[in-house]
Amino acid sequence: MNNKKIDRRDLLKAAAGSFIAWHSPAALSLTDIPANNLKPKLVWVILRGAMDSLHAILPLSDSGLMEHRKRLVTPVKDRAFDLGGGFALHPAFKELNRLYKKKQLIPVVATESGANSRSHFQAQDMLESGLPEVDTESGWLNRAVEVYRGASVAVAHTVPIGLRGKHLAKTWYPDLLRPASDDLFQRLKVLYKDDELLSERLDEGLENRQLLSGMEQVENKYKYNFSSLAASCAVMLADKDGPDCAMLEMTGWDTHQNQLGRLDRKFSQLDEGIAIIRENLAEQWDNTVVVVTTEFGRTVAENGTRGTDHGTASAMFITGGAVAGGKIEGRWPGLSMANLYQGRDLMPTSDTRQWIRAILSQHWKLNAAQLDYVFPTIKTMNSQLIRPVSKSTAAI
Repeated sequence: MNNKKIDRRDLLKAAAGSFIAWHSPAALSLTDIPANNLKPKLVWVILRGAMDSLHAILPLSDSGLMEHRKRLVTPVKDRAFDLGGGFALHPAFKELNRLYKKKQLIPVVATESGANSRSHFQAQDMLESGLPEVDTESGWLNRAVEVYRGASVAVAHTVPIGLRGKHLAKTWYPDLLRPASDDLFQRLKVLYKDDELLSERLDEGLENRQLLSGMEQVENKYKYNFSSLAASCAVMLADKDGPDCAMLEMTGWDTHQNQLGRLDRKFSQLDEGIAIIRENLAEQWDNTVVVVTTEFGRTVAENGTRGTDHGTASAMFITGGAVAGGKIEGRWPGLSMANLYQGRDLMPTSDTRQWIRAILSQHWKLNAAQLDYVFPTIKTMNSQLIRPVSKSTAAI
């Protein structure tokens, strides 16, 4: 009997590989969440590889910028979008600039993950875990969803550290298999009718298949890149029975060489993905916060291969219709040699977790004890990041 069940599971995986896969400890069950598409939504985008924040948010009024990286700054500085306060947004960020003007974007400068490491793996683990010491089986977003009593999805092949933990999590990722026929699914329903678990999983998969049925054109256009994944993610979040939060990832940010062209492309892809999230969320955008973070920054000085090496402080973006934006947050430490961390990196002046704590407090209304459970030993940043709740959502 066990062998037959394994075969059935393999068949289900092959026939519906892009279905949502549930991951939960046996002792837990789904939380009872009311269906209301006006509930506040949260999207976390992690940029793996260490984004160069000094190229994303250019501190043009700091004379040290040109002193350290003239070859990187000169081609973009005159085309960059002025943010005020001596900062400018890279010219590839057309959507982010539009959101900033609409007061739906907050760039945060000089942030760190708390990892105290220039190792991608250690810093990413710290960023995802959010604990004083990394626990690869407990992610901050999982703990946040647990106390919020919500539902989450990771657009990934497997559950990332950020969504691992005691609370139920689910994953979704598109496959490259030929679409299964409706007849096959009907046959599977008959085959699984006496197996409660497999019947339940098949029903979940069919619901998700129907939900994402309109995404084929988007997926074909973008060939499963970040824009396609972002679009599918937004469709799931926008559904009245969809999850409360999602985790997306984007790789390729380790720009040791030829940074100019590579970051032009990466920034454009990220910008397009944010625009597609906004478009596919539709009216739900007004109740959504998108947090974009990376594990650490890059060296202030460019290297000999027209790139930058592993650094310390970076930046984060907080955007969405629920954001009280149109301002730069974070304390700028300066780029003079005396102000650099270890004489080479941008000095961190705040912790990414402080800003996320403020978002969870203001957006999801988590209390102090809940916030301490999500991010112990970290203080909440005292900044207004989320706009006041409108009358249309006040009853939630």
